[in-house]
Parts: sequence; structure tokens; C-alpha cells
Amino acid sequence: MAGDTLVAMALGSTLFFSVPSAEARDNVALYLLITLAPFGLIGPFLGGFFARFPGAYRGGLVVSSALRAVAAVALAIWLNTILLFPVAFILLVLSRFHGISRSSVVPIVLDDPSELVSGNAQLARIGVVGSAVVVPFGLLGVGFGHPSFTLILALLVYVWSALSAVGLPPLRVERDRSREARTARKRASAPRDVRLARFATAGVRFLNGFLLLLVAFEFRDENAPIADFSALLAAAGLGYLIAAFVTPILNRRLSEEPMVVTGLAIEAGAAFVAAQVFGLPAAAFLAAAAGFAWGTAKFGFDGLLQATVPEEGRGRAFTNAETFFQIAWVVGALIPVLPVIPVSLGLTIAGLLALAIQVVYISAVLVPVARHRRSRGGTEAAGEAQKPEKNVLDLM
Repeated sequence: MAGDTLVAMALGSTLFFSVPSAEARDNVALYLLITLAPFGLIGPFLGGFFARFPGAYRGGLVVSSALRAVAAVALAIWLNTILLFPVAFILLVLSRFHGISRSSVVPIVLDDPSELVSGNAQLARIGVVGSAVVVPFGLLGVGFGHPSFTLILALLVYVWSALSAVGLPPLRVERDRSREARTARKRASAPRDVRLARFATAGVRFLNGFLLLLVAFEFRDENAPIADFSALLAAAGLGYLIAAFVTPILNRRLSEEPMVVTGLAIEAGAAFVAAQVFGLPAAAFLAAAAGFAWGTAKFGFDGLLQATVPEEGRGRAFTNAETFFQIAWVVGALIPVLPVIPVSLGLTIAGLLALAIQVVYISAVLVPVARHRRSRGGTEAAGEAQKPEKNVLDLM
């Protein structure tokens, strides 16, 4: 996480701050398109890799960190050339590879399914702290006009990450090689509740991409100082950190689905407020709400997937989900980049869209329960009505 933060700072200083606003829009649009185009191919590749080697999560952590160290050096060399874009894409893919490996290993080392959300939140807290520690050093490099220094620091962090991953114990996942078992796992790799939660979580990711670029270019067009952008990033990180502390508490009373809805509701409310009184304080509040919404939705989704998908199917399921989330983020970010959308209009649209996603998601969750109840009759149905399912009770 610390290394990815340093890379993002170096790229931001090159693509966004060091050029005029119009050129910055073109640079960002090109970067987003390059990262989006091949993702449809990479997702199935990583999914197939984890399906074939279900115990390779430790190797994934080692390889993704080591290769990012190499890519950071290449990016430092080619930072001001067109080769920046393919190297940045490689870094993005390796970051996703690392995230999928990390998420897949959590349910292997935690025996109690009730600890999954707390485990994910703890990893997120560590990641936020790691990012916060390196930000001042990254700002030194960017502030003095030497983003390559920031990338060299990222190199050292990635090497440290790879060495730490080497020290992990080997992970062994038992495989049932029968055709029937493989077919059953493939069908069960993404149950309906996981697919619905993935849709809603992707909605949060889409909105985050849209809001980030909408607000960033509003500030960029007004020639806001870098300190304002730093405040927005700090607010987003703070919101995500708060989610890492609050989500385990919510999980004691709520199931994962209502946690996803909570994230959408908070993001909708913050967008409506910021649309009315837009400025640095409102934008910082919006960034914090977006960070909190993403953390709450993502921790809930990860816990749901880890608890319901078999071990051999988790790598593929996480790969598909991460690919879906990345595409959602890029599509959302592309919308406000080239056409100049008034910030108040954009924020209002984002709030309405968040509400619409909530309605669709809640309706989809409730429909099978309603059908199940209608299919029962007599005393049994009356008895079951007194024991509502956990998801419905939580949503109400």
C-alpha cells in the first residue's frame, strides 16, 4: 500500500500537476483508457492461474511485490516518455495481483468466519498507516521536482514487501481433482448474493472514480494549490481508516449486505450536501465520505465472498470481482474527464445514482425472500414469518 501510494504521487505530479489543465485532461484520459482496455483479458488469466494453483497466494504476494520493484525503476527511467503508460499499467495489474492474493489468503489463516470482516479491516488499517508514513517523503520528492526520488523510495518499499512475503509459511489448499467436484466448485464460485453484492460494491467504486475526477478537475481548473489536493487525499484516507475501525463493529449487528447499502447511503448524502455548498470543506467531507463508503462496502463484500466461496474458487472469484471494480472505477472516472461537467450538476447526479443503486440492490435481495414466503402456506408459513432471514432483518 505504501509503495502504491508513492507511485500514485509520482504519476500525479507528472500527468496532472506539471501540465496545463487541458493537457492534464488528455493525459488522464489516455492513462485511464490504457488501464481499461486490456483488463478484460487479464481478469480471466489471473482467475485461471489461481484456479490451477489454489495454494499460490504466498507466491502471488512475493512475485507481485518483486516485479513492482522492477517496474518502479523502469517508471523512474521513462517517467517523461510515452513508455510511462504501459509501465504504469503493469504496476496497476501487479497491484491487483497482490490484492487478490492477500484477500484470498485471509480465510485460510482465519478459522472463524465471523473474524473475516475484522481481519480485512485490520489489513486496511495497516495499509492506511503505511501509506501515511511514506506520504511526507513522497512529497519531498514531488515538491522539489524530482518524482524519480519518490519512485526509488517505492522500489525500496516493494523490496521490503517481497522479503516479508517470503517469510510467510507455505499455504496448502487441498484439491479434489474429481470432475464432479470441480464442476460444483465452478458453479458455486459466485453465488447470487455474492453477485448482487459485487454489483452494489462496483456501484460505490464507479461513484468514487466519478467523484474523484470531477472534484479534482474542478480544483485544477480553478488553479487550486497543491495543499488543497493534499487535504482531499488526506480526507479520503481518513474516511477509509474510520471505516476500517467502524466496519467490524457494524458486522457484529449487521450482515454484509446492509454494510454495502450503508456505504451507498453515506456517499449519496455527502454528494447532495457538497452540491449545495461546494468548496474545500465540502469537498473534503465528500472525500472522507467516499473513502468511508468504499471501505465499508469493500470489507462487507470481501467478508461475504470469503465466507461463501470454497477455497479453490476464491482466487477466481476475487479476480473477477477486482476486474469488475477496476472497470467500474475507470468508466466512472472517464465521464467527467473530457466533457466539462458543472460540479454541482455532477454531484447531484452522483447522489441520485447512489440512491438508484441502493433501490435496485435492496429490491434484488428481497425478491427471493418474498417468493420463498409466498410459496409456503398454512401454519408452517406463519411460523417461518416469525423468523425472518438475517439479511432482511438487518436491512429493515
